[in-house]
Amino acid sequence: MKLSIGIVGLPNVGKSTLFRLLTKQAVNVANYPFATIDPNVGIVPVPDERLLKLTELSKSKKTIPAVVEFYDIAGLVRGASKGEGLGNQFLSHIKEVNAIVHLLRCFPGSDIVHIENRVDPIADLEIIHAELSLKDLEAVEKAIGRAESDARGGKKEALTALPVLARAKEALEQGRQIVEYANDPAVQPLNLLMAKKQLYLLNGSAADVPEALAARIKALGGEHIIADLAHTDAVPELIRAAYRILDLISFFTTGEDETRAWTTVRGALAPKAAGEIHSDFEEKFIRAEVIEWEKLVEAGGWSAAKAKGWLRIEGKDYAVKDGDVMVIRHG
Repeated sequence: MKLSIGIVGLPNVGKSTLFRLLTKQAVNVANYPFATIDPNVGIVPVPDERLLKLTELSKSKKTIPAVVEFYDIAGLVRGASKGEGLGNQFLSHIKEVNAIVHLLRCFPGSDIVHIENRVDPIADLEIIHAELSLKDLEAVEKAIGRAESDARGGKKEALTALPVLARAKEALEQGRQIVEYANDPAVQPLNLLMAKKQLYLLNGSAADVPEALAARIKALGGEHIIADLAHTDAVPELIRAAYRILDLISFFTTGEDETRAWTTVRGALAPKAAGEIHSDFEEKFIRAEVIEWEKLVEAGGWSAAKAKGWLRIEGKDYAVKDGDVMVIRHG
């Protein structure tokens, strides 16, 4: 699966600095609002020491890590939904992402201008939530209009969808996240921003982070990371947190040609995980040879692991574990 994350925040909170850290690409980090107009997209390898050890074990010609796509869009401001700043049209660039990272400025200092001439990460959080909610409301209200029309035509799905959409609309009007509706058939096709998993990156030192901010994030059911982006590489922790909130794991394939990491959802059955390698593998799955990566390294290779009886034959009902090394047998 392709893991993608959108980065949102007010102007001048460190979004472009974060993107530069993530991708090592040169992006515009000028000290004024709206330096980033078009979305920056970067593909970042997932750091994983297990991959390197398996490469060494198999003497692989290629090492292919799992990757994350990061989308950095223009900074939002209060009133973006009404056209303030650059507006909110850039939010369409992150409608397809799996999760959203909110970058909040906690660091003090007057040398970097804040768009509202103050440093208040709680207020910034509420502004961003409001703007994401308003963008989602546009989509929900249009969906309600379509569903009402379909309901008058006697479509049963529309009658089922209308109360769900109404509850989602009410929650958005109150600025609440609607993650509980993410997989509902009425909501899922809309790719609503407030229905996505949210992660908060607090740019500053631990001493800069108000207790009330951490409490607010906890109340929202979110998770936060504290990192001073001017001095800290937050990439590994950020990616680990993204895997955690999305409940993702990595499994591996390894051999002389290549060692590769694959991403799947925790609890995925073997055919579903095999489908991450190739879509045909899911449909034509027969069985998988499986071993934990540590046991494979300890054995010294496939042949030795097989001789020790450490390889397992698993069928279609096997739930893949984080760190499994697999050989897929398919028709």
